[in-house]
Parts: sequence; C-alpha cells; structure tokens
Amino acid sequence: MRNGGPQTSCRIAPLSILAYLNLVPDLANLEHLLRTRLDPVDRVAEAARSDRDLNPDWAPPAVELKPAAVLAPIIKRPDGWTMLFTQRSVETPAHPGQTSLPGGRVQASDANAVETALRETREEIGLTRDWIEPLGAWDAYETGTGYRITPIVGLIEPGFELKLDPREVASVFEAPISFLFDPAKLERREAIWQGQKRAYYAMDYGDRFIWGATAGMIRALYERLYER
Repeated sequence: MRNGGPQTSCRIAPLSILAYLNLVPDLANLEHLLRTRLDPVDRVAEAARSDRDLNPDWAPPAVELKPAAVLAPIIKRPDGWTMLFTQRSVETPAHPGQTSLPGGRVQASDANAVETALRETREEIGLTRDWIEPLGAWDAYETGTGYRITPIVGLIEPGFELKLDPREVASVFEAPISFLFDPAKLERREAIWQGQKRAYYAMDYGDRFIWGATAGMIRALYERLYER
C-alpha cells in the first residue's frame, strides 16, 4: 500500500477530455472564479457528490451520515498557486496513511462548517485562522464510510509557519493548482474494497497519491469553477 492507497488496483484510463470544456483551464482568473462561483459560507447549498458517482450500484449508507468539514487551503505562491494536503499519520484511527485535506467531524461547539474546517486545520497543522480567508464552499461529498463532508476553500498568503500534530499528521505537501486542475492528470481507477470492485478518482503527484474522496472533491471543485 502506497500513501494509504488501495492494496490492489488497476489503472483504467485518464478521464476523457471531452468531459471538460477546456483541456487545461485558464488560471489567470482563478481568484475571480473562487469569489463568485462558490456557495457563500453562511448559505451552503444542499448539493452533494459521493463515492456512488462512480459506483451507482452501491447502496447508500444505512445509517445517518456524520457531518464533517475540510479546508482546501489555496496558497498564493508567487510562482504559482498551490493547494496544501496532509499525509495522515499511520497511527491515527481515521484514514491512516492517506492523503487528505485538513479537517474532521463537526463538533457541537462549531457554529458551522467553516468553524469546523478552521478549528481542525489549527489542531492538525497549526495554521491559525488569521492566515486564512474563507471564500466559500462547493458540493458536499458523501463517503462510503458514513460521512457528509463540506469542503471550504481558504485563500492563504505565504509566510505562515506550521506545527503538525504527529498523532494525526505525518507530513504536509503542496501541489500546484495547474496540476490539480489539469483533466489529463485525473484518472479513474478500480480496486477491490471490502470484497467489491470499486471505481475511484486518483492522481499521482510525484511520490504522493491523491485518491478517493479527496480526488473526488478536487474534481467537483474544478467542475464548479470551470464548467458552469
């Protein structure tokens, strides 16, 4: 298993570029799109994506989905904007070893999904809210493990310092937005999970592997910004 990925998998193919309006999106107006095409942080829409998008035969979870939120930290690097990811600690009970966005379950003390994402980001990697400008949300993501995740975009100026909680996060890395939003980099793969064949989205970034719900949320963000 590499970076928390499935133990067995087969590469299907890059997603058909005919599914996209642009082969590689124009990033020059990215900030404008982020500020105009996301849901307001105080009025998050009910639209949702899920693991069932690629697995329509899967039955919905029999239990009520647990609310969660993640932050998609977009860093305004002068040589190209990036998104920050965490590599989960192998000791953490939640998705050990996987590539994730900082975030977690909604707590009773959280006023909304934005507060959850900001609190979890501070707890996991030490990035405090004074560095983060929350811009909005896009489609929630429902996972086969029983969570409904609200993803929040946070715009971040460079200059911050991180302090990782080793109980939850082994390391962090940044990937260029130009890579993440290139449709040719996003693939549909298959693996056996709990005795069933499962299709999932995946991206190889050097020795990092972005897959599953995280890759699915990135695809959904791309579509929200560039396919309307």
